Amino acid sequence: MEDQRTDKKNKRWTSYVPDPSKRNGRRQIQRSTKAAVEDVIISYWKEQIENPTIEEVFCEWNEYKLEIGKICEGTFQRYVQVFNRHYTEFGKNRIKSVSQEDIQTFLEKELYTKKLNAKAFANLRFLTSGLLKYAARKKWINFDVEKMFHNMDISTYRFEKTFKEEKQEIFDEDEYPRVLDYLRNHPDMRNLGLLLMFMSGMRVGELVALKWEDVTETYIKVTKTERRYTGNDGKSVYIINDTPKTRSGIRKIALPKSACTIFKRLRLMNPDGEYIFMENGERLKTFSFRNRLRDVCKKTRCVSKSPHKIRKTYASILGEHHIDEEFLIRQMGHTDIECTKEHYLRDRKSMDTKVELMNSIPEFNLG
Repeated sequence: MEDQRTDKKNKRWTSYVPDPSKRNGRRQIQRSTKAAVEDVIISYWKEQIENPTIEEVFCEWNEYKLEIGKICEGTFQRYVQVFNRHYTEFGKNRIKSVSQEDIQTFLEKELYTKKLNAKAFANLRFLTSGLLKYAARKKWINFDVEKMFHNMDISTYRFEKTFKEEKQEIFDEDEYPRVLDYLRNHPDMRNLGLLLMFMSGMRVGELVALKWEDVTETYIKVTKTERRYTGNDGKSVYIINDTPKTRSGIRKIALPKSACTIFKRLRLMNPDGEYIFMENGERLKTFSFRNRLRDVCKKTRCVSKSPHKIRKTYASILGEHHIDEEFLIRQMGHTDIECTKEHYLRDRKSMDTKVELMNSIPEFNLG
């Protein structure tokens, strides 16, 4: 009881409970007996415990997922970003005060007003589903979460789509030789790492986690990746996870013979380091390769691209050579070929090549 006293004039017991709507942040309660005041206080705090806000449910669910190892720090922080992007106002509601219809309306409004694309809405839906299932587990809500989402009709909505030209997504047949020539002719540690990505299709997080024990003359064994999250001081923290991005990411990547030369040069640069990519006793982080690739693109007059575009280029080259689908997804660390086809395989042909192909078709040759 924050402030209990007897008002001699009115002969009533007085105390306070928190109330954000009040100017001073609290609400006064008065009762004729001390016990009655205590009952109000107990009821208030019981309601806070048994009927938390949506934001409190999310925080508890997110912390729980991190504590049991279901997510890493980086994922934890991405969930917070998604929540803050959408739930600033709606998250203040008490979990027991919102109905299925309220939640469905909220999601539909977010989809429409913020013009979400399919991926952004999927992130919002996943997070909402997770916190609601946690609330159901705690018996704060009693409706079927899966059924609620099933009954949502979003088929009529047109998701915002971001269209990118092929030249933004991959290194095409004009850019590819220019970039590879530059990397070969300037073989420092970062450029050799980028060159290895072009030869293996590795994720940049997997690249910087490589140890000498992970490589042979014919393949790379991928078992780890770098993770980034923001520390309490607001600075980025980079750690090595003992598992890759996904379960299918654990794999052996078959290498072309040219990779042997890359590893020999890297060994001369860093003969005793625990990790392959180290300078002055420190492991190189993913941002080192992102920054270098940006510089290389500028120097070779290519459209600026991220290391992930190297992966897309690698997959597209394998696709052009009609590599067996099962082998392709194993090299990439994907679970199925549909993911590879939809998000990675791109047309690398230049316009000159396309025109030449069209001119070679007899039916289009009018003489």
